[in-house]
Amino acid sequence: MRILVTGGTGFVGSHAVAALVEQGYDVRLLVRSPDRIAPALEPLGVNGAVGHVVGDVTDRASVERAVAGCDAVVNAANVYDLDARAYRATKDVKVRGTEVVLRAAAERGCDPIVHVSSTLTVLSWHATVGPDAPLSSARGVYTRSKVAGDRIARDLQASGLPVVLVQPGGVLGPSDPHLSDQMRRLRDVLRGLYPLYPRGGYHVCDVRDVARVLSAVVVPGRGPRRYAVPGHHVDGRRMFDMLRTVTGRRLPHVLLPAAALLAPTWLASSVQRILPFHVPAEYEGVLVTWYDTRIDDSRAREEFGIEPRLLGETFLDAVSWLRDAGHITARQAGRISTGEPI
Repeated sequence: MRILVTGGTGFVGSHAVAALVEQGYDVRLLVRSPDRIAPALEPLGVNGAVGHVVGDVTDRASVERAVAGCDAVVNAANVYDLDARAYRATKDVKVRGTEVVLRAAAERGCDPIVHVSSTLTVLSWHATVGPDAPLSSARGVYTRSKVAGDRIARDLQASGLPVVLVQPGGVLGPSDPHLSDQMRRLRDVLRGLYPLYPRGGYHVCDVRDVARVLSAVVVPGRGPRRYAVPGHHVDGRRMFDMLRTVTGRRLPHVLLPAAALLAPTWLASSVQRILPFHVPAEYEGVLVTWYDTRIDDSRAREEFGIEPRLLGETFLDAVSWLRDAGHITARQAGRISTGEPI
């Protein structure tokens, strides 16, 4: 079975490729630059085991070349960035790219057509929701673009096409080729750049668990489906407690109600659009914690027997990788660097 993976050199995509190759699938990548393949996949043990087509998810001709001869598609192309400056790239990939890839796969008769969604698409204020919940009306730029992409995917599902939506939460873990938004924020917390942090929480997943779900759903003949990736609800207090456990460091911070941080971070994000550097105060990140949505991920647990990794393991491996990759210092990694028992 040959599977096309878009976004296969990104965080989620590279781990998905590794999981698919491990299960014996013939994997093909659609990539903008072949030079990105080895740095993304070799750390995961994938050495020359995948083919590729050069192109872009927003370009129909290159997508059609990539889909030709494939039995299934995993659309993991994404710009996961809550930085206000990423708006245009975010919208292009998640709306235009989603439509091009999913429709091309449908026309080729691929089954399944897997689309990497997000739990942000079903945000609901202080509620517990599952993957079939109505699309969210939250107003963040990233969330709106993901909702728009999911609307396309859900419309195709409604027509009976075998589109499968997989919804990760905030993704953490080792080996992130381009330092995605969640891992960058974790780095900045360890650097002490978040003295103020919201109390609310959101769904957090290990990237390896996301890959496990993606590799589990690529079974043909089961029709349209939706799954939330198993994970943990993590609020501000739990995150700082977890970091203290794995690093031994007491990171100075003040937890505030998310509502108190909405206005100042909205202003910071507005100014961010004209600044050449990143301001670690993302309005949308605070907005997500204000919603404080809990995710019912029981469907994936029950159907595939996938339980989330222990949260401590995810944080330990994520922080260790940040240190090993040079994104934080040995001192910032704390006891992970000294060998002190955790």
